[in-house]
Amino acid sequence: MGIYGHRGFSGCYPENTMIAFEEAESIGVDGIELDVQMTKDGELVVIHDEKVDRTTNGAGYVKDFYYNQIRLLDAGSWFDPKFSNQIIPSLSEVLAWVKGLDRKLTVNIELKTDRIDYINIEKKVLSKVYEYQLNDQVIISSFNQNSLKRVRELDPFIQTALLFIGVPANVLEEARILRVNGIHCEAQFALSIEGQKMRENGYPLRVYTVNDPSYVNALKKARVSIIMTDFPNRFLSL
Repeated sequence: MGIYGHRGFSGCYPENTMIAFEEAESIGVDGIELDVQMTKDGELVVIHDEKVDRTTNGAGYVKDFYYNQIRLLDAGSWFDPKFSNQIIPSLSEVLAWVKGLDRKLTVNIELKTDRIDYINIEKKVLSKVYEYQLNDQVIISSFNQNSLKRVRELDPFIQTALLFIGVPANVLEEARILRVNGIHCEAQFALSIEGQKMRENGYPLRVYTVNDPSYVNALKKARVSIIMTDFPNRFLSL
């Protein structure tokens, strides 16, 4: 069972920043999960929310900022003043760092298109993945099924995953239609009959966001492939 740092090592560092990714990698995670939005001038940036308000000293929608404007925001002080030097990274910045590592680190790129359907974001993300030759280290996930369809139309081979909440009964049918390679679900789904049906049909179960190590034995028994956590240190120590 592998461990991914959810938005990096986000329990101890400001989420979706380079220090959060670097610290997660330094303790030995198998992968990192990050979120991608798009600026007004079409640059891909790594931030979870559609608005910058929660995790920066700015205000407004990512889509209304130019890239050179969004780079001026402080993306660390909200977490702790000692991280005031952290900025919103570009996807290119993160992928270049991953490419330069001396080991293979999986990158789960979540397309944040469930509220704002950014035009051509799928094509842009794939272009960046190709640019850094990380095709075999990337999983593209989304709650937006149309985004996943577009990714699959553009690339028949890249790893994709369907994100969802709760325990829906039609996930297997949706996964087959979307031609995804895995599912990203909550623990309750992985432990359910529906979850085991997915695993038996060849879909790896990657579970978000697990921060309580007491779940480990149950998830192992359910043959979960990946745990995504804000506190990878708690799980790697096991």
